[in-house]
Amino acid sequence: MKKHLPNAVTCLNLFSGCLALTQILSPGGSLVYASYFVVLAAVFDFFDGLLARALHVSSPIGKDLDSLADVISFGVVPGVMLYKLLQGGLADVNVPAYLAYAGFIVTIFSALRLAKFNNDTRQSDSFIGLPTPACTLVVASLPLILQHDSFNLTSIILNPWLLLALSVILSGLLVAELPLFALKFKNLRWQDNSVRFIFLLMSFVLLVVLGFAAIPLIILLYVLLSLVRPAKA
Repeated sequence: MKKHLPNAVTCLNLFSGCLALTQILSPGGSLVYASYFVVLAAVFDFFDGLLARALHVSSPIGKDLDSLADVISFGVVPGVMLYKLLQGGLADVNVPAYLAYAGFIVTIFSALRLAKFNNDTRQSDSFIGLPTPACTLVVASLPLILQHDSFNLTSIILNPWLLLALSVILSGLLVAELPLFALKFKNLRWQDNSVRFIFLLMSFVLLVVLGFAAIPLIILLYVLLSLVRPAKA
Protein backbone atom coordinates (compact mmCIF):
# COMPACT_ATOMS: atom_id res chain seq x y z
CA MET A 1 0.00 0.00 0.00
CA LYS A 2 2.69 2.47 0.99
CA LYS A 3 4.36 2.24 -2.42
CA HIS A 4 1.30 3.89 -3.96
CA LEU A 5 1.18 6.86 -1.59
CA PRO A 6 3.70 9.08 -3.43
CA ASN A 7 1.91 8.44 -6.74
CA ALA A 8 -1.40 9.34 -5.11
CA VAL A 9 0.08 12.66 -4.00
CA THR A 10 1.41 13.19 -7.54
CA CYS A 11 -2.11 12.64 -8.85
CA LEU A 12 -3.34 15.33 -6.44
CA ASN A 13 -0.75 17.64 -8.04
CA LEU A 14 -2.22 16.80 -11.45
CA PHE A 15 -5.80 17.27 -10.20
CA SER A 16 -4.89 20.68 -8.77
CA GLY A 17 -3.47 21.65 -12.17
CA CYS A 18 -6.72 20.56 -13.84
CA LEU A 19 -8.72 22.66 -11.38
CA ALA A 20 -6.48 25.63 -12.16
CA LEU A 21 -7.17 25.16 -15.88
CA THR A 22 -10.93 25.11 -15.31
CA GLN A 23 -10.66 28.40 -13.43
CA ILE A 24 -8.67 30.01 -16.23
CA LEU A 25 -10.81 28.75 -19.11
CA SER A 26 -14.34 28.82 -17.64
CA PRO A 27 -16.37 31.99 -18.33
CA GLY A 28 -17.06 32.38 -14.62
CA GLY A 29 -13.59 31.31 -13.54
CA SER A 30 -10.96 33.33 -11.73
CA LEU A 31 -7.24 33.68 -12.35
CA VAL A 32 -6.85 34.29 -8.63
CA TYR A 33 -8.43 30.94 -7.74
CA ALA A 34 -6.31 29.34 -10.48
CA SER A 35 -3.22 30.73 -8.78
CA TYR A 36 -4.26 29.21 -5.46
CA PHE A 37 -4.65 25.83 -7.16
CA VAL A 38 -1.15 26.25 -8.63
CA VAL A 39 0.24 26.81 -5.14
CA LEU A 40 -1.60 23.69 -3.99
CA ALA A 41 -0.12 21.73 -6.91
CA ALA A 42 3.37 22.94 -5.93
CA VAL A 43 2.80 21.74 -2.35
CA PHE A 44 1.77 18.29 -3.57
CA ASP A 45 4.75 18.24 -5.96
CA PHE A 46 7.12 18.94 -3.08
CA PHE A 47 5.63 16.30 -0.79
CA ASP A 48 5.38 13.45 -3.31
CA GLY A 49 9.16 13.36 -3.66
CA LEU A 50 9.64 13.81 0.08
CA LEU A 51 7.25 10.96 0.76
CA ALA A 52 8.91 8.68 -1.80
CA ARG A 53 12.31 9.25 -0.21
CA ALA A 54 10.96 8.76 3.32
CA LEU A 55 9.25 5.47 2.39
CA HIS A 56 12.06 4.33 0.06
CA VAL A 57 9.57 3.55 -2.70
CA SER A 58 10.83 5.57 -5.67
CA SER A 59 10.31 3.95 -9.08
CA PRO A 60 10.65 4.78 -12.80
CA ILE A 61 6.85 4.88 -13.06
CA GLY A 62 6.67 7.40 -10.23
CA LYS A 63 9.29 9.56 -11.91
CA ASP A 64 7.45 9.51 -15.23
CA LEU A 65 4.09 10.16 -13.56
CA ASP A 66 5.60 13.14 -11.76
CA SER A 67 6.78 14.65 -15.04
CA LEU A 68 3.44 14.00 -16.74
CA ALA A 69 1.64 15.75 -13.87
CA ASP A 70 4.15 18.60 -13.92
CA VAL A 71 3.74 19.24 -17.63
CA ILE A 72 0.08 20.02 -16.91
CA SER A 73 0.35 21.87 -13.60
CA PHE A 74 3.63 23.64 -14.35
CA GLY A 75 3.63 23.70 -18.16
CA VAL A 76 0.15 24.04 -19.61
CA VAL A 77 -1.27 26.09 -16.71
CA PRO A 78 1.32 28.93 -16.77
CA GLY A 79 1.14 29.04 -20.58
CA VAL A 80 -2.64 29.44 -20.55
CA MET A 81 -2.43 31.96 -17.71
CA LEU A 82 0.09 34.08 -19.62
CA TYR A 83 -2.09 33.78 -22.72
CA LYS A 84 -5.10 35.16 -20.81
CA LEU A 85 -3.06 37.97 -19.25
CA LEU A 86 -1.59 38.89 -22.63
CA GLN A 87 -5.04 38.89 -24.19
CA GLY A 88 -6.14 41.50 -21.67
CA GLY A 89 -3.00 43.58 -22.06
CA LEU A 90 -2.92 43.49 -25.86
CA ALA A 91 -6.54 44.63 -26.05
CA ASP A 92 -5.40 48.07 -24.86
CA VAL A 93 -2.59 48.56 -27.36
CA ASN A 94 -2.44 48.62 -31.12
CA VAL A 95 -0.55 45.36 -31.70
CA PRO A 96 -1.60 42.03 -33.25
CA ALA A 97 -3.77 39.92 -30.94
CA TYR A 98 -1.95 36.74 -31.98
CA LEU A 99 1.03 37.82 -29.87
CA ALA A 100 -0.91 36.46 -26.90
CA TYR A 101 0.03 32.97 -28.07
CA ALA A 102 3.62 33.79 -27.05
CA GLY A 103 2.56 32.79 -23.55
CA PHE A 104 2.72 29.17 -24.68
CA ILE A 105 6.47 29.49 -25.16
CA VAL A 106 6.65 28.73 -21.45
CA THR A 107 4.61 25.56 -21.99
CA ILE A 108 6.96 24.36 -24.72
CA PHE A 109 10.12 25.05 -22.74
CA SER A 110 8.61 23.51 -19.60
CA ALA A 111 8.09 20.28 -21.52
CA LEU A 112 11.68 20.47 -22.78
CA ARG A 113 12.95 21.10 -19.26
CA LEU A 114 11.02 18.12 -17.83
CA ALA A 115 12.27 15.80 -20.59
CA LYS A 116 15.80 17.02 -19.96
CA PHE A 117 15.45 16.47 -16.20
CA ASN A 118 14.34 12.87 -16.65
CA ASN A 119 17.44 12.06 -18.68
CA ASP A 120 20.06 14.21 -16.95
CA THR A 121 22.02 12.29 -14.30
CA ARG A 122 23.53 15.55 -13.01
CA GLN A 123 20.20 16.56 -11.44
CA SER A 124 19.82 13.97 -8.70
CA ASP A 125 20.73 16.33 -5.81
CA SER A 126 20.44 19.73 -7.51
CA PHE A 127 18.95 21.30 -10.62
CA ILE A 128 20.31 22.48 -13.94
CA GLY A 129 17.98 25.24 -15.04
CA LEU A 130 14.97 26.72 -13.28
CA PRO A 131 12.54 24.05 -11.98
CA THR A 132 9.10 24.23 -13.57
CA PRO A 133 7.27 24.84 -10.24
CA ALA A 134 9.44 27.90 -9.58
CA CYS A 135 8.72 29.24 -13.06
CA THR A 136 4.99 28.66 -12.61
CA LEU A 137 4.90 30.35 -9.22
CA VAL A 138 6.24 33.52 -10.84
CA VAL A 139 3.40 33.47 -13.37
CA ALA A 140 0.76 32.47 -10.81
CA SER A 141 1.83 35.30 -8.52
CA LEU A 142 0.74 37.91 -11.08
CA PRO A 143 -3.06 37.55 -10.57
CA LEU A 144 -2.50 37.49 -6.80
CA ILE A 145 -0.46 40.69 -6.96
CA LEU A 146 -3.17 42.30 -9.09
CA GLN A 147 -5.82 41.22 -6.59
CA HIS A 148 -3.90 42.64 -3.62
CA ASP A 149 -2.03 45.50 -5.28
CA SER A 150 -0.65 47.53 -2.39
CA PHE A 151 2.21 48.90 -4.48
CA ASN A 152 0.32 50.14 -7.59
CA LEU A 153 1.87 47.51 -9.85
CA THR A 154 -1.20 46.80 -11.98
CA SER A 155 -0.18 48.91 -14.99
CA ILE A 156 3.30 47.35 -14.92
CA ILE A 157 2.10 43.76 -14.64
CA LEU A 158 -0.50 44.16 -17.40
CA ASN A 159 2.01 45.77 -19.77
CA PRO A 160 2.01 43.31 -22.69
CA TRP A 161 5.67 43.94 -23.49
CA LEU A 162 6.66 43.04 -19.94
CA LEU A 163 4.55 39.87 -20.14
CA LEU A 164 6.16 38.94 -23.47
CA ALA A 165 9.63 39.55 -22.02
CA LEU A 166 8.72 37.47 -18.96
CA SER A 167 7.64 34.58 -21.20
CA VAL A 168 10.97 34.65 -23.02
CA ILE A 169 13.12 35.09 -19.89
CA LEU A 170 11.41 32.30 -17.96
CA SER A 171 11.62 29.99 -20.96
CA GLY A 172 15.33 30.63 -21.25
CA LEU A 173 15.91 30.00 -17.54
CA LEU A 174 14.06 26.67 -17.74
CA VAL A 175 16.65 25.17 -20.08
CA ALA A 176 19.69 27.25 -19.13
CA GLU A 177 22.83 25.49 -17.94
CA LEU A 178 22.55 27.11 -14.52
CA PRO A 179 23.31 24.98 -11.44
CA LEU A 180 20.59 25.65 -8.85
CA PHE A 181 20.37 24.17 -5.36
CA ALA A 182 17.49 21.93 -4.32
CA LEU A 183 15.56 22.30 -1.05
CA LYS A 184 16.57 18.83 0.08
CA PHE A 185 17.89 18.62 3.64
CA LYS A 186 19.99 15.53 4.34
CA ASN A 187 20.71 16.96 7.80
CA LEU A 188 20.19 20.23 9.67
CA ARG A 189 23.83 21.28 9.99
CA TRP A 190 24.48 24.91 9.05
CA GLN A 191 27.68 24.13 7.16
CA ASP A 192 25.85 21.71 4.85
CA ASN A 193 22.71 23.81 4.36
CA SER A 194 23.74 27.43 4.83
CA VAL A 195 22.42 28.56 1.43
CA ARG A 196 19.09 26.84 2.08
CA PHE A 197 18.68 28.39 5.53
CA ILE A 198 19.59 31.85 4.18
CA PHE A 199 17.14 31.44 1.32
CA LEU A 200 14.27 30.35 3.58
CA LEU A 201 14.90 33.14 6.08
CA MET A 202 15.11 35.85 3.42
CA SER A 203 12.05 34.45 1.66
CA PHE A 204 10.06 34.60 4.89
CA VAL A 205 11.07 38.23 5.46
CA LEU A 206 10.14 39.18 1.88
CA LEU A 207 6.73 37.51 2.22
CA VAL A 208 6.01 39.30 5.47
CA VAL A 209 7.02 42.69 4.07
CA LEU A 210 5.76 42.47 0.49
CA GLY A 211 3.06 39.79 0.51
CA PHE A 212 2.36 38.22 -2.88
CA ALA A 213 4.62 40.77 -4.57
CA ALA A 214 7.52 38.95 -2.92
CA ILE A 215 7.10 35.76 -4.97
CA PRO A 216 8.93 36.90 -8.15
CA LEU A 217 11.66 38.37 -5.94
CA ILE A 218 11.99 35.09 -4.05
CA ILE A 219 12.52 33.19 -7.31
CA LEU A 220 15.08 35.80 -8.37
CA LEU A 221 16.77 35.41 -4.98
CA TYR A 222 16.83 31.64 -5.51
CA VAL A 223 18.67 32.04 -8.81
CA LEU A 224 21.11 34.63 -7.43
CA LEU A 225 21.98 32.58 -4.32
CA SER A 226 22.56 29.54 -6.53
CA LEU A 227 24.99 31.53 -8.64
CA VAL A 228 26.85 32.81 -5.57
CA ARG A 229 27.08 29.43 -3.88
CA PRO A 230 27.63 26.02 -5.52
CA ALA A 231 24.44 24.03 -6.11
CA LYS A 232 25.66 21.29 -3.79
CA ALA A 233 26.04 23.71 -0.86
